[in-house]
Amino acid sequence: MPRDNSRAPGGTMHLSLKAGERVYINGAVVRVDRKVSLELMNDATFLLEGHVLQAEQATTPLRQLYFAAQTMLIVPVQAGPARTLYGRIEDGILAVTTEPAIRDGLKAAHALVEGGRIFEALKVIRGLYAVEATLLGEALPDAPVPALLPAARLGARRRPALRRAAPPSDKA
Repeated sequence: MPRDNSRAPGGTMHLSLKAGERVYINGAVVRVDRKVSLELMNDATFLLEGHVLQAEQATTPLRQLYFAAQTMLIVPVQAGPARTLYGRIEDGILAVTTEPAIRDGLKAAHALVEGGRIFEALKVIRGLYAVEATLLGEALPDAPVPALLPAARLGARRRPALRRAAPPSDKA
């Protein structure tokens, strides 16, 4: 896990990586072969390896939302489709929950995504995982965690979809 990452005055970002660690910078995957310190001298979009969610880990609605937002950040050429997916997942979550913490968090994350601040939106979404786990644990004690979209779209095993207020207009 990267250590001592800090933003210096003027927007410079210092990253310390251990051997074998990866960082995603402006859509490029960078892996270091030895302990290294990087200094990003200008604005760059990046995500540290420890915060990257793999497709097969997107097993809950909020993790699917995170995965879509993450895709906007680390695969810039897929930002348009990822933004569309983000909106569909967000709509699905809002259609099935009345939990104020989730709804408020999604509103904050949405504003950050719209403002181009994807990294900050990811932090907000990660902060909602505990609330989601509590809700899913109470609602579905022994059932597998449902997915909002067919999991095949996310590269994971297929799971049943949550029922939405209105069926989607296109077929998956």
